[in-house]
Amino acid sequence: MMLSLLAPGNWRRIALVASLICFVLTALPLAAQPAPTPVIGARVDTTLWSDPLDGLGTLKAEESITLSATVTAIVESLDFEGGEQVAEGATLVRLNAAETRADLRAAQALRDERQAVVNRLAQLQERNLAPRAEVEDSRAQLRQAEAAIAAIQAQLDNYTLNAPFAGVVGFRELSVGTLVTPGTELVTLDKLERMKLDIRLPERELGQLTLGTLIEARSSAYPEALFQGSITNIGTRVDPVSRSVVVRAELDNPEHQLRPGMLMEARIKRDARHSPTVPESAVIAEGLTQHVLVIHQDDMRIERREITQGKRRHGEVEVLSGLQPGELVVSHGTDRTRDGATVRLIGIADADTSVRQLLETSRTETNF
Repeated sequence: MMLSLLAPGNWRRIALVASLICFVLTALPLAAQPAPTPVIGARVDTTLWSDPLDGLGTLKAEESITLSATVTAIVESLDFEGGEQVAEGATLVRLNAAETRADLRAAQALRDERQAVVNRLAQLQERNLAPRAEVEDSRAQLRQAEAAIAAIQAQLDNYTLNAPFAGVVGFRELSVGTLVTPGTELVTLDKLERMKLDIRLPERELGQLTLGTLIEARSSAYPEALFQGSITNIGTRVDPVSRSVVVRAELDNPEHQLRPGMLMEARIKRDARHSPTVPESAVIAEGLTQHVLVIHQDDMRIERREITQGKRRHGEVEVLSGLQPGELVVSHGTDRTRDGATVRLIGIADADTSVRQLLETSRTETNF
């Protein structure tokens, strides 16, 4: 039997079978290794988080005034058209003051007359020809005349209305020749470069409000615009009826988009902090725990790691522990890979590169 197996023909068959066995044994490990799973990653970024408190607020100008007449007179000139920016001290309205100017000239003439009397009596007194009482009486009358002139000059200031601060004037509601009386509103003036936003909040939130807290506000007039500011004052009184307190914030308004009286939706960013942030799609929830798949870029292997989740917002998740800024996690493809597996990184999604762009680029390279 052994001699038949050692025959030359059998040796060739044995060698062929042995070669086939070696090839199969060598190919089996290669076939058992799957190709790396393609995934899309995302960097762990540090972003600003807070515990928001929402409320409605009404805008006020930083400085706002309505200039009114304090005398009865006729409008002589209006030195504005309405809606334009004016400098501090610019003349806006002039009222006819002809009668008052005439009174001023009469008072000045009386002062000159009494000044001459004082000078004459002073000369006589030097020669002992005028009693001291008469000289002092003439000087008192001179001071009365000077006081009358000062009073009339102060009245003349009421006939010219100037801008007390730089700002934007309102509509022109009067015409030249209009008779105005004390209390008649002549023109409005608002300083719009910085606005005050008064937000009414429940009194229970009072203990969590601090000066300097950041806020964000939106207006229905500009739905895409986000206005930012901070709390500058907290009301000293609580409304006993509504049990609410007013919080004042200031917003920059360089383009004069915001106007006094506008209603704004405000979000107060309490407990502002910077925390690691990952896309919501990167978080795997299992019961009460959350995990992420961390990509080790040195060997492209996956590590399944438990994290402590904080707040959520608009597709983002705050990470309180378990991740460090700069680490790379799987944001798309978490259901196709596992701990310890090897992956192929298609790309990293961020604010400038969307998932769709990465997929289209990967498809184009594959077809090429």
